[in-house]
Amino acid sequence: KPRQSAGSSVAIFEIHISPGYCLECDFEDSHLCGYSNKWNANVNWYVGGGTAQLLHNNMQNDHTYNNKTGHFMYVDSVYAKTFQEVAKLVSPMMTVSISGCLSFQYQRSEEGGNLFSVFTRDQLGQYQELWRAGSDSQNDWTPAEWLPVQVDLKAPYPVQVVFEVAFNSPRGGRVAVDDISFSPEFCSADSEPTFDPSIASCDFESGFCQYIQDNNLLGSSWKRVSVKPNIFRNGDHTTGAGSFLLAHSRLSPRSGYVSRLLGPTLPGNLKYCLRFYFSLRGFNQTDQALSAYLLYQSNSQEKIWTQGEKSRGIWIASDVTFQTTQPAKVVFVSTCRSSWDCGSVALDDISVSLGDCELSAGLLLLSVPGHCDFEEGLCGYSQDKQSDAAEWERRRGPTPTSYTGPRGDHTTGLGYYVHMEASPLLPGQNARLVSRPLRGSRGRQCLRFYYHMYGSGTGQLSVHLDKDGQNTLLWQRSGEQSIAWLRATVEYQCELQHQIAFEAIRGSSVRSDIAIDDITFESGPCPVNEVRAAVGTSNEIE
Repeated sequence: KPRQSAGSSVAIFEIHISPGYCLECDFEDSHLCGYSNKWNANVNWYVGGGTAQLLHNNMQNDHTYNNKTGHFMYVDSVYAKTFQEVAKLVSPMMTVSISGCLSFQYQRSEEGGNLFSVFTRDQLGQYQELWRAGSDSQNDWTPAEWLPVQVDLKAPYPVQVVFEVAFNSPRGGRVAVDDISFSPEFCSADSEPTFDPSIASCDFESGFCQYIQDNNLLGSSWKRVSVKPNIFRNGDHTTGAGSFLLAHSRLSPRSGYVSRLLGPTLPGNLKYCLRFYFSLRGFNQTDQALSAYLLYQSNSQEKIWTQGEKSRGIWIASDVTFQTTQPAKVVFVSTCRSSWDCGSVALDDISVSLGDCELSAGLLLLSVPGHCDFEEGLCGYSQDKQSDAAEWERRRGPTPTSYTGPRGDHTTGLGYYVHMEASPLLPGQNARLVSRPLRGSRGRQCLRFYYHMYGSGTGQLSVHLDKDGQNTLLWQRSGEQSIAWLRATVEYQCELQHQIAFEAIRGSSVRSDIAIDDITFESGPCPVNEVRAAVGTSNEIE
């Protein structure tokens, strides 16, 4: 976006779209496939070959064409002035996870004094070494010879590939790189496949997945329950009307209990992100209400997380990054010494992924048009000034009017959502929130979002498709639905550019707040039907 001052402008030129992986490059085009040199005052990567004049002509031909007209990237130590001068050639940052075989060709001059390595670099700036050229790689080798390298790349999150050369003197020689390629197949059939951490994920809709109870304890076990949402208890986090786990002192025959839930074994030497949702009620000793441990094969355990604050009966998101050197299981433990001090602990939507939790936090919602969790703003959604009488308000925590509206957002329990505040409006007045223009598709599309319609005077919430001035109703709910956040799925098809509009209409009384959160779009039909929840007035556990 250009500045407002005179003479400010932005230009875009040479847009290239090519098949294959963004890691691949033969350096024959001027754009260098998005690879860039991290500037150093003394040593840098340059384009070699073609009309370029090398300081030394030992590297005669490129690898792609095996002649002097082809190009490659090289770095020379001749200008190195200090100890450990480093030059870095950096690929574009990938936008998806990737695993397979990374291949490239390299030359290394006959002089010693350089260290050539290849790393991955994630979005937090953390490096992991993939490969390093050893001294034995130069046996029976001539300076003009290109050497092939193949190395397995396992990146469960977006990374860059960094080619790094370190020199210790001006006589450190030269290094050249050419013909970088990537295959989704691993370099060797013996390579272990990338571990799928989703085996430790569970939303408890169809059972315990691969989680088990610790039957060695004399106490209360975790119970899989579903409830009718009411003012005393929320529904589950997944859909608002599904199942979750509950450790509850009143369900135990004893005055106190220890409940342990064990997950499947996770391999060692990997970094993991554990995410889950919990809800507490009635606990005075919150540090014992819920904790997470790593249980090793030696039966020793390490605490990695503990609850430090009350959740006020709403679903709170939590995450923890951990890394182990040996296989381990994640264990959730709820401890109650006396039923007078304890209430209930609810657990839902456990997910385990590879990498640091910061790497994937919010990336999906912020990268796709139409996606929004409202944590950082409206994500391109705008108020419809022409067709409504009020505005959707971005809010955190409960709404101002009692007995209506949510007590927290759906994303984390402590974040933001948008809602129509009914108190200043007249019955029948509306608020419309409109997405930015969305690209059409020949296939079906699936819109998912969470909505909250609680209050005796609740009006109506609807979803519309706006296209070429035409308005099509896609989904609608009227009246009080639940005290919990409910998941809605809307399947539609539109080949032309369009917008999605969320419209809330105020009901008969001020207890008519309506809220939405966590909007996502996916290509293809919706995999499951929407779950409908009956409005409950009891504290029944089914």
